[in-house]
Amino acid sequence: MDHVRLLENLLVGGGFAFAAALQPGPLQAYLISRVAATGWRRTLPACLAPVLSDVPIALLALLVLGQLSANAQHVLRASGGMLLLYLAWMTFRQWRNPATPDAHRSAPRTLLQAVLVNVLNPNPYLGWALVLGPSVIAAWHEHPANAVALVGAFYGTMVAMLALFILLVGCCLSRYSTDGFSRSAVMV
Repeated sequence: MDHVRLLENLLVGGGFAFAAALQPGPLQAYLISRVAATGWRRTLPACLAPVLSDVPIALLALLVLGQLSANAQHVLRASGGMLLLYLAWMTFRQWRNPATPDAHRSAPRTLLQAVLVNVLNPNPYLGWALVLGPSVIAAWHEHPANAVALVGAFYGTMVAMLALFILLVGCCLSRYSTDGFSRSAVMV
């Protein structure tokens, strides 16, 4: 096994996850809304959503989505955009009316909903079909350890970046809270 190729696959997996975690999308919008509603502590488990939701996405993408036409890919992107607009609207409504009964939502329920958001998000499908899937297959053909390193680096980086994102949003919301937005809801 070539250690240089192993390191390259670690960097590719980590780099792709870093870019994916920073890219605005439905999952990030959902995480912001949950931090605003229930605080960073109850939202933090949601950083595991990609690990839980991507198994069926990866299998589906590797088996089917690579065969989709460009038009079908555009429909997936548009659907993701509509979901993002809906989540933005719900976040705005939550910010305007923070006293909704949803303020005490549990961490497991938040994680389950984050998994659902990620399953409906077109970005993981496109990422697996167009970038990560072909890279994993190529790495597997070189040596199975290369593919494991790529996938491990991807999900390790993704979870760490989403956790950092949740913490930063919680910090920013607690620092810049207004009279209509309770600090205690953010810090719980």
